[in-house]
Amino acid sequence: MDGTDEAALQALDGGLAPLGPGWFVVNVADARGWRSEQFGESVYFEGAARFPQFGVNVRRLAPGQASGLYHRESAQEAYLVLRGSAIAIIEGQERLVRAGDFVHLPAGTAHAIVGAGDVPCVVLMIGARPDELTGEYPDSAAAQNHGAASSVPTDDPAVAYAGVAPPLPARLDLRL
Repeated sequence: MDGTDEAALQALDGGLAPLGPGWFVVNVADARGWRSEQFGESVYFEGAARFPQFGVNVRRLAPGQASGLYHRESAQEAYLVLRGSAIAIIEGQERLVRAGDFVHLPAGTAHAIVGAGDVPCVVLMIGARPDELTGEYPDSAAAQNHGAASSVPTDDPAVAYAGVAPPLPARLDLRL
């Protein structure tokens, strides 16, 4: 079996990203990031070529900021809280999660996570990427209470996120 080539990193708006497939090493403080007024800050480790089997990002959420809208999808996800605290809304239930807490979300589990406490939290997020991903944005009183719900139940992300400003590339200082 032959080895895999190293992917070159390219400086883009918001930080470094791989130019193509292959292995690479990049510090979270140098990787490409984006900032959203509503959904916090995130560092992605992918370039134009996405990882085929899973997605991974690191999010920084100010108190009250959700990472995205309450949803369920046909792929499992996992969160590891690295710093601070957050409220995980899972199947309509709220759970306080703190640094060191791991959250596993099997495929089909409705969820959202919202920054809590007095300081921003940092969360490592990993999600599977099946060949066909389906999902929906169900109604949830708990998610609505935290501003993390679609205005209407839908299975269309464009409808769920209608009116939400797109994130902007941003260099983030997420040193761990």
